[in-house]
Parts: sequence; C-alpha cells; structure tokens
Amino acid sequence: MAPVQFSAAGVGAVAFATKGMASRDALRLPPPAAVRVLRQAPRPSRGLVVRAAAASVAPKYTTLKPLADRVLVKIKSAEQKTTGGILLPSAAQSKPQGGEVVAIGEGRTVGDNKVEVSIQVGSQVVYSKYAGTEVELNDSNHLILKEDDIIGILETDDAKDMKPLSDRVLIKVAEAEDKTPGGLLLTETTKEKPSIGTVVAVGPGPLDEEGKRIPLSVSAGSTVLYSKYAGSEFKGSDGTSYIVLRVSDLMAVLS
Repeated sequence: MAPVQFSAAGVGAVAFATKGMASRDALRLPPPAAVRVLRQAPRPSRGLVVRAAAASVAPKYTTLKPLADRVLVKIKSAEQKTTGGILLPSAAQSKPQGGEVVAIGEGRTVGDNKVEVSIQVGSQVVYSKYAGTEVELNDSNHLILKEDDIIGILETDDAKDMKPLSDRVLIKVAEAEDKTPGGLLLTETTKEKPSIGTVVAVGPGPLDEEGKRIPLSVSAGSTVLYSKYAGSEFKGSDGTSYIVLRVSDLMAVLS
C-alpha cells in the first residue's frame, strides 16, 4: 500500500495571535513531501504478503499450510502477448484462472467419515475466476481456496482434456449459426450465444451426508441444454469452445 501524504493546502491555515500580532513561530508546517503517515512495514526479500482491499501486511513467514479442504495454488503468469505476438498492456492482460497445486489441507469431516482432498500436489488446475484469497509467498503469487472452488484438473494444455471435479461437467459448445433463416450472414458480435452442447467429461459427483460420492445423472456423449449464462468458458487449442458448469445448471438432455 502506498504511503498516505498530506499537503500543506490540505491541512489548512492556522494562526495564533499574541497581543494582536500573528506569531509566525507558533506553528511551523514542514514541506508537503515531509508529512507522511507510514502504515506499511518494510517488505522482506522473501516472505508472505496477504493482499486485501486496502491493506498489505508483510509478516516474516516463508511457508503456508492450508487447513481442512483448502489448497494452495501457485498462480500461472498472465499472458503478456496475444497469439499473434502483440504485446498487451497490464490493463488488457487477462487474469489467469489456472496454476499448480503446491500444498493441500488435511481434508474435512462429513458425517462420521473423513474426506481427504482429492487433488494431488503438483496438479495443474483451473479455478473459479473470483474465488480464494491471493497471497504473495516467496516472491510468487499464490491463491488459497477451497477444493470446491477448483473447476477441474488439466491433464494436458488443451481444455478438451480437462477433468471436471465434484458435480461439474465439461461440455463442447455447439457452434453458433453463421446465417439467419433468411440467409443473412451474421458477424461474431451478432451471433446468438448457443446454450446447447455435448458432454465431454463428468466429475465424480457431489458428496452425500456420509461423505460418499453421488454419481451424476448425465454421462459423456449426452447432448444437453444448459443455462445461458452459467459456468466458465474456455477455448481449446484448435479454437473450439468449451464450458464447465455444475450439473444443476443443466436443464434437459436432448435426443
């Protein structure tokens, strides 16, 4: 967090009078650059920095052990160039949604059963866009979040090979119509967003009250209708569109 500065103009004019004469020595204001309120301790070369909305705390810690069903993910660096090689400014760089799992919690208790975290250290994962708490550990950006906030595990660099977790499904999105029924060619911005696709992979299912997995009601190969604005969208290496969403966002199976 940047230091808070107060200028002489912001402080205002103050005058003291003695026997009808203003005393110049009653109050001496230092130059604006000298008035500072420092609320941040010097940052250590290595350690933990927790980033909040308006605070930055830097205690001298070098390790972090997640608790319960939480995992610690080392965030993948944001893309600095487009696929065509154009250098992106910081404001235009897309926020990464993936990284490597570097630590996991001991799991949680559901009913009478202990349920361990199903993700292994070293796994490449994709997580919900606004999930977790970002921390800086040993000069690298990390995210600590619950296991349920992780969308899937990446077996390869291609989205089509993603392994969805919990009650989520991976769907290959049907291609949008290029023309209207009257034959008018549609641009990318005017194409209607499809809400139909083919299930590519399904997760192991949610946990019941005893900590056992409940199989999902859909299977790979099913054509489904889903909520129009649900889920997280991804692009495959060949440009194919995919979406990962919870099974509760599916509205029907088509045949």
